[in-house]
Amino acid sequence: MPPTTPKPTSPGRLRWLILGLLFGAATINYMDRFILSVLKPVIMQDLHWTESNYASVVFCFQLAYAVGLLGVGRFIDRLGVRTGLAIAIGLCAFASASHSLATGLFGFCAARLALGLAESGTWPGCAKAVSEWFPRKERAIGMGCVNAGSAVGATITPLIVPVILKFIAWPFAFLVTASLQLLLLVAWLVGYRSPDQHPRVKKTELAYIRSDPEPPAVKIAWVQLFRHRQTWAFLIPKGLSDPVWWFYLFWVPGFLAQQYGIPGRSAAETTAFLATPVMVVYIMADIGSVTGGWLSMKLINRGWSINAARKSVMLGCALCVLPVALVSQHIGLWPSVLLIGLAAGAHQAFSANLFTVATDTVPKNAVSSVAGIGGMAAAVGGMFVAKAVGFILDATHSYAIPFLLAPVAYLIALAVLHTLLPKMEVMRLEAKF
Repeated sequence: MPPTTPKPTSPGRLRWLILGLLFGAATINYMDRFILSVLKPVIMQDLHWTESNYASVVFCFQLAYAVGLLGVGRFIDRLGVRTGLAIAIGLCAFASASHSLATGLFGFCAARLALGLAESGTWPGCAKAVSEWFPRKERAIGMGCVNAGSAVGATITPLIVPVILKFIAWPFAFLVTASLQLLLLVAWLVGYRSPDQHPRVKKTELAYIRSDPEPPAVKIAWVQLFRHRQTWAFLIPKGLSDPVWWFYLFWVPGFLAQQYGIPGRSAAETTAFLATPVMVVYIMADIGSVTGGWLSMKLINRGWSINAARKSVMLGCALCVLPVALVSQHIGLWPSVLLIGLAAGAHQAFSANLFTVATDTVPKNAVSSVAGIGGMAAAVGGMFVAKAVGFILDATHSYAIPFLLAPVAYLIALAVLHTLLPKMEVMRLEAKF
């Protein structure tokens, strides 16, 4: 009889459990962000806000987020993911709870400033954790799953908010997300370690995680990162594409309420009415996020280069966003929901691959710093988009301009990425003396 070929040993599954923690962090992070958007009809009615007032609150979050991202990546690179994200999660719980004490525009602006600073650590930390726990060929699916957490958070929130409003006043909704942050903090401290320090990691899995060649780690100055094309290839596309996602996140519920809400309903009834349409949008975003990462990994496994796989998926995503320009033309509730959902899913797939480009081209000891720089660019873009959208809506009472401009951002972002990194070269850092 011919000798039996031994089955290959599984490298282990601990990295997927770690990914579950990161998914949870992203989910609760986005519940904190999105709850203001879902509560918008109630808060605007109770506090007598205009669209510009609401835009100012969004602007404060984006401003603090941008300021936080200036240094948080460096902070996490120095402290490590476990300590850095633990501090960020704890601060998020405090900032979220502070919203329940706000009674006017100033209070909300202060609370959103605090939340923006606290949340600035989540995505750089998640990107660094994925780069530590996954080899290059699995990083797109890893970031896709983390990215899906943002859409899951945005899916859950419109379902739980009407239930909360049915029994208690809207300020207490912010205490719910604060409590979830505290539970996450406990789970994080118990479950997370780096691969080298985790007591449950198998030798085979550790070897698998380390299977990619890595340039030697060097101590670098933060400003040195701006000398490299890899930083700009992440920064500019991130700054162009993410503000579109912020627009969906903060204004889609209001858009659907304005276009298709039934006159005479209370703000709480309108919030409940929007729960299912908004949920569908973000379920589609979930699917897009995971599918984008999976498709990229599948193409690589079939022999495509990392460069071709990432960019081909991103081009497909950019094309899928184009039909969203039609939704401002009163095409109906569910056609609008499906086109916005398609655009949101395409954004998430685009974003998952863009984040993975950073982990592909930046050494592990600088991933959080570069992710923070890119996130800062996105937040700055989101600040100006927020003010612009508020001004446009107060002036025109129409969403036509924002929905027309949104699709263009992705094609420009991909063109910039390909121009700066035509071959996806890895950054070579010089030591700081």
